[in-house]
Amino acid sequence: MSKIIFGTQRISEHNPQHLQALKEAIKSGIRMIDTSPKYMDGGAQRTIALAFREFEDDIRDNIEVITKFDINSNPSEVLENSLKDLELNSISCYMIENPESVLYKAIEDGISKDDRLDEMNRLIFEAFLECETLVQSGKIKSYGISSEAFSVIHKDDKFLPYEDLVTLAMEAAHELKNEKHSFSTIELPINILENEGLGCAKWAKEQGLRVIATRPLNGITNNQVYRLADYDESHEYYHHLNELLEVTDNELLKPLFNLFEELDASKHKFGWVGDYETFLYTQAIPHMQKALKNIDEQNAQTMLNFIDLFLIEYKKMVEYECAKKTRIALKEVFKDCKLKMQECAIKHLLNIDDIDYIAVGMRKPSYVDEIISLEL
Repeated sequence: MSKIIFGTQRISEHNPQHLQALKEAIKSGIRMIDTSPKYMDGGAQRTIALAFREFEDDIRDNIEVITKFDINSNPSEVLENSLKDLELNSISCYMIENPESVLYKAIEDGISKDDRLDEMNRLIFEAFLECETLVQSGKIKSYGISSEAFSVIHKDDKFLPYEDLVTLAMEAAHELKNEKHSFSTIELPINILENEGLGCAKWAKEQGLRVIATRPLNGITNNQVYRLADYDESHEYYHHLNELLEVTDNELLKPLFNLFEELDASKHKFGWVGDYETFLYTQAIPHMQKALKNIDEQNAQTMLNFIDLFLIEYKKMVEYECAKKTRIALKEVFKDCKLKMQECAIKHLLNIDDIDYIAVGMRKPSYVDEIISLEL
């Protein structure tokens, strides 16, 4: 079985490329999919349902679907909604998503450390009771915890202690008279830059739990986020840029002309592609929308078509520029890497015995082919 999991955090049922990537992953042998009702407001789960419709029962029945719930929610109610979106009768693993949010809220409220840890453990125990009940009903096969705070880098008030989790699961199973607990999985960030979670991973393996590494290609060091991947320079970028500058070089569309010139001058200034996406949706797109109100609907739609083509290529350029900076900033990390950074980062995790699976976001069929090939 493949150690690669198809991560669906940014997968939408409205994007045919995302759907095709998921289908290609299944055809290529991926047998585990990681999702959550939070991902794209349920869109990720609905994409899984669409993909599953195209496969026979013998394939669908052998694919493990992991979905999640918030510790402050009603697990049974959330599960029913997820099963509806997924078009499934049951799922393989149901995970509490980031239970450390309880700690963060308690810190804000000024609750003492011991009291807030007690409260979090109480809520985890109640969630485990719910999950054990769902195992009894056949709605789920097992459960787990997905957390950003399992790493010792958080060995402060925001660290999530894990040593008592199996005990809590055993107590929950005992209370419901289940023969054994069904706590099976932990999920946490581990990548070539962040290895603090390996202590938790080692503990989990000693307890007979599965370990899923998340964020394999988004590493954080010195408070800086790096996309651990190389990208090719766009060959169409300047064509689309010049086209836009030409059609907006007039008094009516001068704000757009200035924006595109500014974007061109700034394409190398973003720390990582996530910074660009934040800028795009919070500043650039609202600015474009305001400027397009100055022209009639038909011309505005034509302009949008030009802008869409430009933004596709602009993102490629941002990714390319960010990758160049990442190579320089992390030259010691990748000094022996003769492959693309993403290939070295994934291979690094594949070689760690305490990691069972790696959840990778793959929104294009080409990404699927690239990642799957690393296991060969």
